[in-house]
Amino acid sequence: MELFLSLKIALRALRTNKMRSFLTMLGIIIGIAAVIAMVAIGSGASRIISEQIASIGSNILLVLPGSRTSGGIRLGSGSTPTLTYDDAKAIAAECPSVAIAAPLVRGGAQVVYGNTNWSTAVMGITPEYLVVRDWPVVDGRNFVQSDVEGATKNCLIGRTVADTLFGSEDPLGKIVRVKKIPFTVVGVMDRKGRSPQGSDQDDIVFVPLRTAQRKLFGSQFPNSVGSIMVQAKSEQELARAEEQVHALLTQRHRIGPSREIDFTVRNLSELLDVAEQSSKAMSLLLGAVASISLIVGGIGIMNIMLVSVTERTREIGIRMAIGATERDILLQFLTEAVLLTLVGGIIGMLLGVGGAKLVSIVFDWPTLISLKAIAIAFGFSGAVGIFFGFYPARKAASLNPIEALRYE
Repeated sequence: MELFLSLKIALRALRTNKMRSFLTMLGIIIGIAAVIAMVAIGSGASRIISEQIASIGSNILLVLPGSRTSGGIRLGSGSTPTLTYDDAKAIAAECPSVAIAAPLVRGGAQVVYGNTNWSTAVMGITPEYLVVRDWPVVDGRNFVQSDVEGATKNCLIGRTVADTLFGSEDPLGKIVRVKKIPFTVVGVMDRKGRSPQGSDQDDIVFVPLRTAQRKLFGSQFPNSVGSIMVQAKSEQELARAEEQVHALLTQRHRIGPSREIDFTVRNLSELLDVAEQSSKAMSLLLGAVASISLIVGGIGIMNIMLVSVTERTREIGIRMAIGATERDILLQFLTEAVLLTLVGGIIGMLLGVGGAKLVSIVFDWPTLISLKAIAIAFGFSGAVGIFFGFYPARKAASLNPIEALRYE
């Protein structure tokens, strides 16, 4: 009953000074809206990164050629073709923790179909590569081992290449020319989206590894590969697989104590975890920066409530004179402060959700509205009302009734 009466008095007091009440709530409104919108934008960024990370594959190691020293100058990683197709076969056969090893070579070429041409990435792969990448063929078929060993002129194309060269036409069985060499399209890949670096993964043409080595990207090292993607049998086996690959290649390349290692093994899961954690940290940082507005809004509420206590000193004295206790006065002013923040919080929630949706539409940026963030922001607004409203309420409750009645 006391709470209901305090709420009724608080509503009447806030309606008496509508403009001042709105300006007082403005800091809370902006703070809540900013927190919800910033967290939604940050969560959207985290989701993008998570999807891009998932597009690479799970439990992945990337083996790269090492560096070399020429004329006293140390060249960068990948400057020497030290990895071979045989290395990939050995990794798959001799490392117990490895499930799949997929060698690849990569280059670029102009792809022509009829009167249409398109400059794209061309990658020589084995059938295992698409398994490692968890990248299905939606139309047609994957390569088989005979395509690789026989260096056939078959190819798989990504969705971007398919849409650009063929439009609404069915690509399967059609002939495209890659570096003036005719290839038959035997499959179209599922859409993969953008990589963590921002490149279009669907802008790609796959050819059998031996075809790329012998017919497209001629080299003085015909058996060399650009890199080897290795998939461990499980996440728990990943570290052990890394050790086994390192030991095997050290042995195969006859690397002794005085010779520098000519390959690099990178754990992509660790690198991608760092990227994901950085994204989450950025999201929290955005929310923390936006929440500063709530603190500023709370200080504004405390300031206005102190002014209100001063203006209503005589009213407080009258209420005390007719029997109101300190607890009643404390509850009344505390209710007013909490009511200000909660109403401001509701308006802020609506603006925050609307602002996040607007950003998503205008800037084509995915946003993720978090019910947890909304609940926390709303609860925090109530806590701000209690925290910053308590001192003015306490000051009102501690007034001397006689002095309050004499106040002009």
